[in-house]
Amino acid sequence: MLTKRIIPCLDVKDNRVVKGVQFANLRDAGDPVELGARYSEEGADELVFLDITATIRYRKTIVELVEKVAENVFIPFTVGGGIQTVEQMDTILRSGADKVSINTAAVANPNVITEAAQHFGSQCVVLAIDARRSKERSKKWQVCVKAGLESTAIDVVEWAVKAEKLGAGEILLTSMDADGTRAGYDSELNKAVTDVVNIPVIASGGAGKLEHLYDAIVEGGADAVLMASITHFGNYTIRQMKEYLASRGIPVNL
Repeated sequence: MLTKRIIPCLDVKDNRVVKGVQFANLRDAGDPVELGARYSEEGADELVFLDITATIRYRKTIVELVEKVAENVFIPFTVGGGIQTVEQMDTILRSGADKVSINTAAVANPNVITEAAQHFGSQCVVLAIDARRSKERSKKWQVCVKAGLESTAIDVVEWAVKAEKLGAGEILLTSMDADGTRAGYDSELNKAVTDVVNIPVIASGGAGKLEHLYDAIVEGGADAVLMASITHFGNYTIRQMKEYLASRGIPVNL
């Protein structure tokens, strides 16, 4: 088994980190620069910064804030939110990010994945998929865009397969149903995707206790686990997460 990654997520709105439940009822969780620096010092493997209102407001990701966060973290750093073009990706990468995450723009124009991979390398291109369980079809999920506000008819598993072929280097897979509930990741969703792609999949949405991280990796097949609530509000440290996983035989960087 390859080394698994622990990745805190900073959902940013109006220059503050926020966290809600199922993408709603947001509450303040702190300063993104301070939190990013703390997680970097605690031993997080990577960091994800998502400007969650950029797409809704049709504006660019906050480049200045990205620069400040990048100055204070010393681990790989992914940035997403409102990024639509290769030119915007270039700006974000030059501002200090190591990877860019795209969702809505990729659904609207899948070729942007290929263009980005050709310009920067697949390792820099993260496809974010916000997935909602289908009410009409059993064990199926639909892709949602614009920070989860709009549902599409696109099947999540089929989209993941297509994205890999187009050049995506990684998938950030968020269960909208589990997000913020702290009831556990959607291992069924994660397994459905990890079974059909060969690129890393980051499980996101639902972490509430240490066992959930283990389940996402063992049952869901995830290569990394993303979390927000349980780190932002002091439930667990990055060290506690890694020591727990190591104690259960999961390889991590201690």
